[in-house]
Amino acid sequence: MKSIHSVETIRNRWLTRQLQAALKALPVVVLTGARQTGKTTLVQSLPQKRTFVSLDDLGVLGQAHSDPDSLLASRPVTLDEVQRAPELLLPVKRQVDRQRKAGDFLLTGSANLLLMGKVAESLAGRAVYLDLPPFCPTEWQERPGGLEPLDSLFEPGFRLSDWPEEAGDWQRWLLRGGFPSALSAPSDEARRIWFAGYVQTYLERDLRQLSAVSSLPDFQRVMALAANRCARLLNQSDLARDAGLPQPTVHRYLNLLETGCLLVRLGPFTTNPTTGLVKGKKVLWSDCGLAAWLAGIKSEPDLANRLDQGFWLEQALFQSLQSWRSLDPAGRKLYFWRDRSGREVDFVLEKDGVLVALEIKASQQVSPSDADGIVAFRKSLGKNRRLQCGAALHAGSARPLGQGLWALPWGWLMPEFSK
Repeated sequence: MKSIHSVETIRNRWLTRQLQAALKALPVVVLTGARQTGKTTLVQSLPQKRTFVSLDDLGVLGQAHSDPDSLLASRPVTLDEVQRAPELLLPVKRQVDRQRKAGDFLLTGSANLLLMGKVAESLAGRAVYLDLPPFCPTEWQERPGGLEPLDSLFEPGFRLSDWPEEAGDWQRWLLRGGFPSALSAPSDEARRIWFAGYVQTYLERDLRQLSAVSSLPDFQRVMALAANRCARLLNQSDLARDAGLPQPTVHRYLNLLETGCLLVRLGPFTTNPTTGLVKGKKVLWSDCGLAAWLAGIKSEPDLANRLDQGFWLEQALFQSLQSWRSLDPAGRKLYFWRDRSGREVDFVLEKDGVLVALEIKASQQVSPSDADGIVAFRKSLGKNRRLQCGAALHAGSARPLGQGLWALPWGWLMPEFSK
C-alpha cells in the first residue's frame, strides 16, 4: 500500500537520535512498528551510507530463502520488512559471531519479531530492539521540547509553570491518529478511504504473512469489537461471545494484532502478585485513528453521539504516552493500576524506577476526589516504592489538588490540529 503523503510533508522522527546511538553500540539494530509508521523513510534518511534491501521485493525475498548469506555480504546493510523472512536472523547471527562490528545490520519489520512464533533466534547479546510508534501530536507538529513536560513530573521540584497551558482539540487528533498519510490527507473522505485501504491491505497481505486465518470477515469483526473496547479491561470470553467465535480463536487473533504492532495490551502495575489487584490487561491501539475508524467513529458527529468518550480521550492521550515510552524502552515503562474494589489509575508511568500516576478526565472541572484512585495507589505502594507525584489531566486549568497531587490541562498534548 503506497503512502499518499509527499516528500515535502516528511517530519523528523524523535527516535532518530536513539537509532543512531544504537547503531554505534551494537552490531544489530531491529526497528519495528506497524506498516506506514515511517520506518523505511527513517532508515533511508540516516546519513551513513548503507546497502538497502527490501524483502517486499519478491526477487529479494526469494534470494533470502535460497541464499540468505549473499544478502548480507555488503555491509553495513539495511534489511527492510525482515518479518517476511524471519529465517534470515540465523545467518545474521552467524555473520555477527564471525565478525562483530557495530551498526553492520539494521533490520526493520512490520511485526514484533520477539512475538512471532516462526522466529527461533532472538539475537540476544547482539541486538537492540526499538519501536517506532505512529506520530503523536507534538511530534507531528515538530514542537520544541517534545514531551519534556511529562519528564518534569518525575522531578522533585515540579512547578505548575513547568506544564504548558493551552486549548486542546483531542477529537480531531483522535480521528486522524498518527500515520503520516492519514494526518496529511486532504479531506475527511480521503482519510476514511485511506484507513479502509490500510485495513484491507493488512488483512489480505500482512496478516497472511504472519499466520493462516481461515475467515478474514471473522478477523475483521474481532478487530472492530476490540476497538470498541479500547482503554478498558480486556475480557476475552465476552469478546469471543460477541464475535460468535471460540475463545482460543479470539485469543490467537488478538495475539496476531499485537504481533503486527497494531494492538497494545497494557499490563497492571503490581509490587506484590498476591495482593487483591486486577490481574487482567487493558486493551489499547497503537494508533487512535485506526481504532476510531474500526469502531465506526469516522466523523466528529459520530464521536459526539458516543457515551464512552472518556475512554476515547484516554486512547487519544495514549498516542503521546507510547511515544514517550519508546524513546527509552529500557528506562521507561507504562502500566495502569486497579484494585478489586474498583479504585484505579488510568496510567502509571515509570522512569528509572520513579513513578508518576495519571488520571484522565474529559471535564473542565476536577476536585480532589478525582484523585482518590491516585491516593489509594500511593498507599498501596508501601515503603519500598515512592510515587513522585500524581496528576488529573483534564480540560481546565492547572492548580494543586493536594500534597503531591495536581490538576493539569491535557491541551498541549493534543493542541489545535494543523497539517
